Amino acid sequence: MVILHIKRGDESNFLLETKVTTTVDDVVTRTALIHNGRLKVWRICSEIDLLAEYGPSSPPDMHGLTPDQIVELKLTDEWADKCEASGGYTENSDPCGRRNGRQPLLNMQEVLKKTIAEAKAMIHKELVKCNTILTEQHIIDAMDILRGAVTIVYPMGLPPHDPIREELENREDLTGTADSKQVLEPAMTQLWFAGKELQCGEKLSKYLGNNEKTKVIVKVQRRGAGAPGREPVLTEDQRKEIMLKEFRRREEIKKLDEVDDDSHHSSAWADNHQLQRQFQGLNNIKWKPH
Repeated sequence: MVILHIKRGDESNFLLETKVTTTVDDVVTRTALIHNGRLKVWRICSEIDLLAEYGPSSPPDMHGLTPDQIVELKLTDEWADKCEASGGYTENSDPCGRRNGRQPLLNMQEVLKKTIAEAKAMIHKELVKCNTILTEQHIIDAMDILRGAVTIVYPMGLPPHDPIREELENREDLTGTADSKQVLEPAMTQLWFAGKELQCGEKLSKYLGNNEKTKVIVKVQRRGAGAPGREPVLTEDQRKEIMLKEFRRREEIKKLDEVDDDSHHSSAWADNHQLQRQFQGLNNIKWKPH
């Protein structure tokens, strides 16, 4: 099996395992699927973190309004009592005005936060350093444990307009958000290796050879954005190591210069011609200006 180190720009994303006989089209599709799945898990984790702090989302027409404005406009949250956390809640108003302020109890918060940490660990980019392969199943497992934690804390479910429920039901709308720029569409995605675009319709063996025991860096790029930057000759760790060795070498040279002090060369006893001048009576000659 060949291992592809998927990077976007200079940032490592994940390791993908495939075969050299696989077509580029299939690799692009899997890359986009796993990449988008990771983004979805991160978005859900961020929203669940807010859920643990400020409770479920308020109806869209109440977002950003103060309590006085809500009363003045005679708006009500019909889902607040229907979607209450298990065991009750405490009041903790959302400064952004997006959530209803009904914070779950401490033990329920711990369930959510512990699950967030577990889900992030399953799809974190640090897995690349551990040579851990990421698959579609990792995304599914992360989604399942997040869904399970939300169900435990909110057995009656979340409001249909809550971003967490929309994500879990694949109804999210990212239009106009920063996250939408990160999502990959297979039709608009290119893969690059060694400064060359992997052409759709071709097999990986055309670019990587027939050796299955290969690990290469493949960069993801939006179609039409041009070639991505090449990988640096040295990694950041290698560069730091070289700079450290150079610093140590210069410090050693400084110490040697201090030990090899040649100021004694100007002393009288080190003068090779002193004895000759003594025989010629030239040692004590002093010049006097006219």
